[in-house]
Amino acid sequence: MGGHVPTRMEWRVRSDGLTVGDAANTELRVTSPDLSVRASDTTIPRPVDVTVDCEASELRFPVAVVYVASQASDATYELENDTGPLDLPAGEYVLDIDTHVKTYLQVDGPLSVSKTPDFEQVVVTFPERCEFTLGFRSRNDRPTDTVTVPETPTGFAAAVTYASSAHKTTGADRTYPTLRGHPPLVELGDAVDVPDAVVEATPDVGIELLVPPDYETLYTTAPLAYYLQASVETAEVDQPLLCAPSAGIREPLSPMPRLETDVQRLLRKTFFLDCLVRNSGPYGTNLAEESLLDALDLDGSTLYHADPVERLETYLDVPFQAVEHRLPDWHLSTYVDPDPAYVETLPFLLDSLSLVFPPKTSELEGAELVERSLDDFYRSPQGPGEVATVDVVKPELRGGRVHGWLADGVPIDVFKSTPSAYRNRLSYMDRDHDDTIVSVVLNDQDMDKEHADVASIYREGSEDLPITVDVYEELSTNELATVFESENDFVHYIGHCEEDGLRCPDGYMPASVLDEVNTQTFFLNACGSFHEGMALVEKGAVTGGVTFTQVLNDHAVKVGSAFARLLIHGFSFERALRIARRRIMMGKDYAVVGDGTHTLSQTTNRLPTTAELEQLSEDQFFLLFDQFSIREAGAYYHPYVADNEYSYLSGNTSEFALDRRTTVDFLARADTSVIFDGEFYWSDELATELGGR
Repeated sequence: MGGHVPTRMEWRVRSDGLTVGDAANTELRVTSPDLSVRASDTTIPRPVDVTVDCEASELRFPVAVVYVASQASDATYELENDTGPLDLPAGEYVLDIDTHVKTYLQVDGPLSVSKTPDFEQVVVTFPERCEFTLGFRSRNDRPTDTVTVPETPTGFAAAVTYASSAHKTTGADRTYPTLRGHPPLVELGDAVDVPDAVVEATPDVGIELLVPPDYETLYTTAPLAYYLQASVETAEVDQPLLCAPSAGIREPLSPMPRLETDVQRLLRKTFFLDCLVRNSGPYGTNLAEESLLDALDLDGSTLYHADPVERLETYLDVPFQAVEHRLPDWHLSTYVDPDPAYVETLPFLLDSLSLVFPPKTSELEGAELVERSLDDFYRSPQGPGEVATVDVVKPELRGGRVHGWLADGVPIDVFKSTPSAYRNRLSYMDRDHDDTIVSVVLNDQDMDKEHADVASIYREGSEDLPITVDVYEELSTNELATVFESENDFVHYIGHCEEDGLRCPDGYMPASVLDEVNTQTFFLNACGSFHEGMALVEKGAVTGGVTFTQVLNDHAVKVGSAFARLLIHGFSFERALRIARRRIMMGKDYAVVGDGTHTLSQTTNRLPTTAELEQLSEDQFFLLFDQFSIREAGAYYHPYVADNEYSYLSGNTSEFALDRRTTVDFLARADTSVIFDGEFYWSDELATELGGR
């Protein structure tokens, strides 16, 4: 395993336990009735960012998959749902507690590990107060080095080659999100200049990718080369060649445009098989998909200990059709103009392990055109201004659940990003305040229903997350400018937007007049706010929700309230708005600008969750359950549904047939969005409705 570069993390003692957080605003709370904590230099056999020495008789963590490794033997244990507490005798153990902040507990037992009856917490208890060490590792890394390359195909190839220095291992465990760091930043210069630390951290795994000096090809192959940790070289070849000289591998990939399919299939297959193989290592869980290894006649243990070339050689022999039906949905695809200037955005795309495609569009037609033509039914702004609208196009989407756009044009169904958004995200990781600061601005009294709803939602969220909520009404142009120029994590603007800017009682405030935007994210729930949103990103924001044209008042209320609740539950901006806009017929008039993979806050207990529920009969229901995060490709989740004993790879949906009582019990504690009979619900609301039928 490669070395681990620590991420800045901070911990603080609370009256009821311990809080630990990282620079990306991810926070974990550990509660205890009698915890004492002190700084530590204790070493534990896991890659961690910070350790603390503690004493306590009991610890409570947010619910998570937990497995235990004995330090005296190779024995491992996993906390199951239906077998009661995991009671461990005297001995030295390391507990892996898979929360949003990766947590390890090193202790000399005996001890007992259990889940609370409502599956909301993991409880670790000791017979008496004892000493132990907690180690924490952030799932968020920031780049610490910069690689300089010339604006040439050779320079691009060097940038991709050195991006793999961010991997913390060359083994199958690199599929774990916490074992893939952020690639070094890239800037353009006269020659290749790579810091010594990056050169030393870049592994020579024996895999090479020869690529024609063509930017479309280089961008398309970059994610595959990055994941395989391949050395990339430009060469006068007709098509890319994936080579491993020690094994005699010289695998031709198709030229463009078929190369898009070849790369997508090979990356997805390799990543998936690595996810299955890693389960044969010390961090394995009861994974639902693991049985596929036996069906493919693959030895997981042998492959886990194999080198990268041996694993690649084995995977190349597995037909794509043999795994296609079990592949998790790929999380992200980004459509990038094959311009050499965009090489500076490459580290951010690779950090997200995004597929990369050249952009292609067509004009809207059919039902989409009808949707865009219903302006007569939309609310009209009060006053002399005209609403700024946008001519949108239909993108040709390839694989992926979420889609980003780094090119000209304004397409529907994707987030429209810009290089500024990714650079801006880094600057916010250096902020020093503890709480997430949310400002709700009401500049339209006709929208007071949304104002009341969203303020309440953010305040409810502050009970579980460190959120400060400020509410403003009828702000003047100067006052509104001050809000956006102040240090806010999120501004939820409710009002009107016209060609002259966001409307205020004394005129209009265009984002172009702002000196500098210090607001990290935003939602401009106002007619035709796309251009203002793009300007906010160029001035300093990371991402935000906007509209393309005029929207109905009641539609804005429905979308705004749902969007607020989803953001508080850790959804990325793109996914939150995509789900929220399902509440209305004209949902495609809402979009995200900037880096749509960004989140307002992290949930403290699990990946963001969605569910779809179908009623089969009076007492029978069919549940589709999904936990998924764009920024955590390779993660897994454990559905606490009925007596389920399996974990699932993020991107795969789990399915359950449930009776009414079990369904209502699940909904009552799920705290998630649910699609039922085609309608959007929050789970507690639906539990009440179904429980009363």
